[in-house]
Amino acid sequence: MNLKRLLPLLIVPLLLTACPSGANRTKNGPDLRNLPREIRSGEQGPFHVQGIAVDLERGYIYFSFTTKLLKMDFEGNLIGSVDGMTGHLGCLTMNPADGRVYGSLEYKSDAVGRGILAHLGREDQLRDAFYAAIFDVDRIDHPSMDATADGVMTTVYLREVVEDYHAQVVCGGRTVDHRHGCSGIDGLTFGPFPGSSDGRDYLFVTYGVYSDLTRADNDYQVMLCYDTADWRDYERPLSQASMHESGPAAPRNKLFVYTGNTTYGVQNLEYDAFTRCFWMAVYPGEKPEFPNHALFAVDGTAAPRRETLRGVEPPTEGEVLTLKGAKHPFDTPGFSYPLGSTGLFAVGDGRYYLSEDGHCDKGWFTRLHLCRFDEATPFRDVL
Repeated sequence: MNLKRLLPLLIVPLLLTACPSGANRTKNGPDLRNLPREIRSGEQGPFHVQGIAVDLERGYIYFSFTTKLLKMDFEGNLIGSVDGMTGHLGCLTMNPADGRVYGSLEYKSDAVGRGILAHLGREDQLRDAFYAAIFDVDRIDHPSMDATADGVMTTVYLREVVEDYHAQVVCGGRTVDHRHGCSGIDGLTFGPFPGSSDGRDYLFVTYGVYSDLTRADNDYQVMLCYDTADWRDYERPLSQASMHESGPAAPRNKLFVYTGNTTYGVQNLEYDAFTRCFWMAVYPGEKPEFPNHALFAVDGTAAPRRETLRGVEPPTEGEVLTLKGAKHPFDTPGFSYPLGSTGLFAVGDGRYYLSEDGHCDKGWFTRLHLCRFDEATPFRDVL
């Protein structure tokens, strides 16, 4: 049972007294009435936190620190970790159907990829590849497990992303790299298809988008929708020396959200059953014609509309989603809320964990703040 989707349907007294159900439920699950107001990761080395996933039923929190995954309990005790990735592990989410953690994993030779290898002291020549990484979290039971050798991680190749990343397109009469400004992937989440009532959860994966003020075709966030029901047929262990290409030929849907250009696209994506929206946390863009918000809310109740994509050459139609509060198709309402780009989790009842990362002599760390929904801000700390 998907606890996050269930919570908004329960009346408050029941929420405060009932124990969430589910086949994997154990005594480790936290008391939903008294979730910790702050959870600390501890110092984790040279890379900052990229995303979080929270298992309310079994009582674990997962952090991605770029090249490693941490598994901790709600008291901040380390249960285990997965190391050995030389690419960029980004946003995390849990699959409600199987209890596994999915993460965006990218290997590329741009400044980000080269910077990671330099920090690791490696000179690998890795080819560009983009994967959904899938962690069998039940097997993560001690620190420093190897992502490629210990049987805890499989991967699915995302061909559509690779093709857009490598594409050359015409924009304003000149040839530019990367269709839609694609810099790879980062934000991902499971949720219902916008405007649908089929009761199914799909995996949504969002592009990273390069900041470029000189082109007009990079003002959309791109969201790929996948049906993962048959993904076990594609899953393979990852050899970073010989990366596989096992994955679906194309996504179920390719969706677009008009926000204006951002800096590296959607950092964290989270479906929220309470507001019935997809939260998109970004690093703000710099184009002066846009308000350049740090957080957007995509209306999960509105089906995509088919329309010509603004700034894309030649004229191309796409499935475009609606931002909550938008007064017309090219309105870009959002929030300047400072947290979310390094981790955002919706409990499902109007409460959230948001990451505030920091750095000290021992390395990067994060503090998760328990917040409540506030329509104006849109979050405020639980006091």
